[in-house]
Amino acid sequence: MSVAGLRRTPLHDRHVALGARMVPFAGWEMPVQYAGVIPEHLAVRRDRGVFDVSHMGQFHVEGPRETELLQSLLSNDLSRLADGEAQYTLLTNDGGGIVDDLIAYRLGPSHALLVVNAGNREAAYAWLKEREISGTEVRDASDEYALLAVQGPTALSSLGLGEGPAFTHAMGEVFGIEVMVCRTGYTGEQGVELMCPAEDAVELWDAIVATGTAPCGLGARDTLRLEVCYPLHGNDITGETDAISAGLGWTCALDKEFSGAAELRRIKEEGPASKLVAFVMDEKAVPRQGMSIVGGGAVTSGTHSPMLDVGIGMGYVPSASATPGTPLVVDVRGKPKQAHVVKKPIYVKEES
Repeated sequence: MSVAGLRRTPLHDRHVALGARMVPFAGWEMPVQYAGVIPEHLAVRRDRGVFDVSHMGQFHVEGPRETELLQSLLSNDLSRLADGEAQYTLLTNDGGGIVDDLIAYRLGPSHALLVVNAGNREAAYAWLKEREISGTEVRDASDEYALLAVQGPTALSSLGLGEGPAFTHAMGEVFGIEVMVCRTGYTGEQGVELMCPAEDAVELWDAIVATGTAPCGLGARDTLRLEVCYPLHGNDITGETDAISAGLGWTCALDKEFSGAAELRRIKEEGPASKLVAFVMDEKAVPRQGMSIVGGGAVTSGTHSPMLDVGIGMGYVPSASATPGTPLVVDVRGKPKQAHVVKKPIYVKEES
């Protein structure tokens, strides 16, 4: 049954046919799981899985002053990118808050592609469009593309692809379909994100699944990203949180001027009042977003780690409590449960 008002990706019918449990997410009807969160999580860590991430937004920014525009709005230094390279960066507001975290792909000297979070597509597009300058054009091309993430230690071999440097991209062919092969992902595993025309999505999905790649939903995507401490916009970072407090200062080229740069320089100079930390539960308990951390703080993301078999999470705590090894107490449904701060990432893959 469709849910009124929700968008669907080009692969919606495939998800339903595979028995996926469909849920509302960021204005879309998306698969949360197929076989189950844990088997899908383990498939990606041990073999490979494929995610439909076609709900993500794609914006083309073009024109002779494209770099000038993006340098004034994005936190990272886009001038470092050569054609075929990509960069994780932040779209920041005047107070240094995070409008969105995104990946910028350099397609040419005056052409960038921005891949933004689904829930922020409209807000990010409006933010960019309102700030266009002469000699630039921002275009929302999201509906033209599908995006499939194939992740895991056997992902590349299953696609007939060789290894390549992270955060690069190139046009290529996978199973006879022309795709943009992006060496990016949200799981901490080796893999790629394949961008193709929306009309080719079903053929590409079917070919990938036919190799034995496990279809994976949003549930496993969330547990995988949390194990490796990748932030989720709307949970760990928002328009009210700043990059320094969130541990994303490395994405900010503070020697250039961009929205909120002055405020971010001030926070860095004075030191943030709170910091986003990773933690592991010492007692049997699963932390969840919104639970309070005793002493002033709150959980922003929490789950049970399938790889470590313990409760894990991230949250903001006073800076004095942010050192790895520091004990924490999380209020889990009215019961104080012991935890401790750990160095990011929480899960580190063993060298084979």
